[in-house]
Amino acid sequence: MDKIVIEGGYPLSGKVSVSGAKNAALPILAACLLSRGKSIIHNVPALRDIDTMKRIMGLLGADFIEEQGALVVDTQQARHHVAPYELVKTMRASILLLGPLVARLGRAKISLPGGCAIGARPINLHLKGLASMGADMYLDRGYINAKARRLKGTEIFLDIPTVTGTENLMMAAVLADGTTTIRNAAKEPEVQDLADFLRSMGAMITGDGTDTITIEGVQELQPAEHAVIPDRIEAGTFLIAAAMCAGDVEIQDCMPEHLTAVIEKVETAGARIVPGDRSISVQGPDRIESVDIKTLPYPGFPTDLQAQFMAFMSIADGWSMIRETIFENRFIHVSELRRLGAEIEINGAQALVKGRKQLLAAPVMATDLRASACLILAGLVARGGHTEVHRIYHLDRGYEDLEKKFQGLGARIWRERA
Repeated sequence: MDKIVIEGGYPLSGKVSVSGAKNAALPILAACLLSRGKSIIHNVPALRDIDTMKRIMGLLGADFIEEQGALVVDTQQARHHVAPYELVKTMRASILLLGPLVARLGRAKISLPGGCAIGARPINLHLKGLASMGADMYLDRGYINAKARRLKGTEIFLDIPTVTGTENLMMAAVLADGTTTIRNAAKEPEVQDLADFLRSMGAMITGDGTDTITIEGVQELQPAEHAVIPDRIEAGTFLIAAAMCAGDVEIQDCMPEHLTAVIEKVETAGARIVPGDRSISVQGPDRIESVDIKTLPYPGFPTDLQAQFMAFMSIADGWSMIRETIFENRFIHVSELRRLGAEIEINGAQALVKGRKQLLAAPVMATDLRASACLILAGLVARGGHTEVHRIYHLDRGYEDLEKKFQGLGARIWRERA
């Protein structure tokens, strides 16, 4: 098992490119099952979660070919409908196969999903929505079973704006009879990217990016070509890292409009930020001001950057309040930050952070994907030796070559066998 080792205290400078968004690529790969033939997907990141999705889809009959930097997804022989526990247990996003399988094959059998331990993330809204479209749903020995001769369009109201729920129901609706309206839909850029791909396949979708999405069902879809959007969470991670490390960094191949809330908070902390067309220039401040944040659905501050921002505030001047409203267990990284000297008090869904002048190097253990990035950022500013981040298999689920990208910015960071 690998670990990341960091010698902190060095400023970051230079240019770094952002990879494709994992959370956009996964539903787009699942959506390829809605047609027969070869779709071509560009900018797919080389990540553990992507490999898991490819393995599951391979069991369903899909074939994958790397061709000139793009991923060709051949679904001509994708006729199977069972996604087994052995693979599904490692990745919650595998639930995104449910909608496409029911829509195209009329049935699906998918194990209840697993993944990071950051909260319950129930899938009841997925199941309730599919049932309202006419699917016969039942649970049996840990598997979700769904059958429908043909789904029927309907009105669906989501109790909370779930991203994967919105995506699953949108994929199911594109081949349903009639019109489906999803209210209180998630607005995230990843939802919009999926809608763009579905439209390129021939789907009729309007309203994505708002809280009401309307889908007119069609008889069939065709394979298509699409480029996945840049990963806004990876871009935000570099943005925060540059501000923490007195950096002078240009983040390339990103979409600044997807990070408006994050840019505003990092600027308030004292950084100088200049957004470009597909880039963000960041100059870190000499003195980091404390800033309060509250995680919210898009376009609010993303929960996937809360841990990284907490590392940032751990070296700010003064007290800051961090409120988590999305996932109930998203402060599990706090105990590891404290090992580096961070002063953090937890009260329910709120964390009170007292900034200090510096953190101290120590061995730490990652508890989930974003906690891994948080601890690496903390290690970049920690003094007094080497910070070792263990259990980085979490990191490899969502960041492509993160330590190599930081090396390119001048960080002293490397990977070793633990």
